[in-house]
Amino acid sequence: MKDWERLKLQVQDRVALVTIDQPGVLNCLNETTLEELERVFSERLKQEDVAAVIVTGSGEKAFVAGADIKELAKLDPLGARLNSSRGHRLMEQIEGFPKPVIAAINGFCLGGGCELALACHLRLASETAQFGLPEVKLGLMPGYGGTQRLPRLVGKGRAMEMILSGESIGARKALEIGLVNQVVAPEDLIPRCRALANTILQNGPLAVRYSIEVINDGLEMPLREATRLEATFFGLICATEDRNEGARAFLEKRRPKFQGK
Repeated sequence: MKDWERLKLQVQDRVALVTIDQPGVLNCLNETTLEELERVFSERLKQEDVAAVIVTGSGEKAFVAGADIKELAKLDPLGARLNSSRGHRLMEQIEGFPKPVIAAINGFCLGGGCELALACHLRLASETAQFGLPEVKLGLMPGYGGTQRLPRLVGKGRAMEMILSGESIGARKALEIGLVNQVVAPEDLIPRCRALANTILQNGPLAVRYSIEVINDGLEMPLREATRLEATFFGLICATEDRNEGARAFLEKRRPKFQGK
């Protein structure tokens, strides 16, 4: 029996490539996929041989084209709330993951797929990518965090326009408004994500982990509280062996050998 029915997982040079593998239905987020993503992040990706994660979709057409509408159509109000809560739990798990998570967005990135990308720490898009939260066209609204993460990333006005119109935007527009970090040729998408992951992995792992935590938590705080949080973690990082190694390497003009301690 395979570990995953709807995912493919490959670990190479400490970078895990997680591929949502349902190209026949444009890699939609059904119950099984949500469960497997939650499990892979809570179990396999926490192991020491993984230091960074890339999330993508199988095939050339879609990253994730949304939730499974057939499943959603069968839900009563309580079931819909539970489904939304499950999606929130997964997105919070990814957003708060202590290792960098990069979305490699190929093709359609719509609805729940866009919300999945928003939960990742960084987003690289193929030139063919399309982004949108089209739920209002179905008489629905975003249910996996889109109403909250999108305005935090691109601003209230642009988020309102995307969510209320339900219209999609292309990769270049997504780059212009800050929805994605880079736009690349389709054939360069995974290599560029790997290159970015490897760049991050050259840095102190505790510094990367603490930075992710402080950025995420600080965005939910008033500025004064957030800067105090930053000062606390800055003090903690200065008590680590990695800080000492980084300083020595700088003075000795060599590459540091971080141990994550």
